[in-house]
Amino acid sequence: MNVGRWNDLEVDFVASKENARIYLQVAYLLSDRKTLAREVRSLNLIPDNYPKYLLSMDTEFGNDIEGIRRINLVEFLLGKE
Repeated sequence: MNVGRWNDLEVDFVASKENARIYLQVAYLLSDRKTLAREVRSLNLIPDNYPKYLLSMDTEFGNDIEGIRRINLVEFLLGKE
């Protein structure tokens, strides 16, 4: 597992196994649009099509954001998502 960096932006975790990869951005809560935009920005700049996830402690989620899946952190860690 690595941290991904693009210029002055970073993705919290980049997990790779064989020919697969996922990108994980983690935030405590996505309480406002400014926070959400900040957390999604680095994921949007990644030019490949591997899965991208935005994990948080939020319990209500809307639609995915430009192909980035929003998932509750606890559910992700327990393998429910």
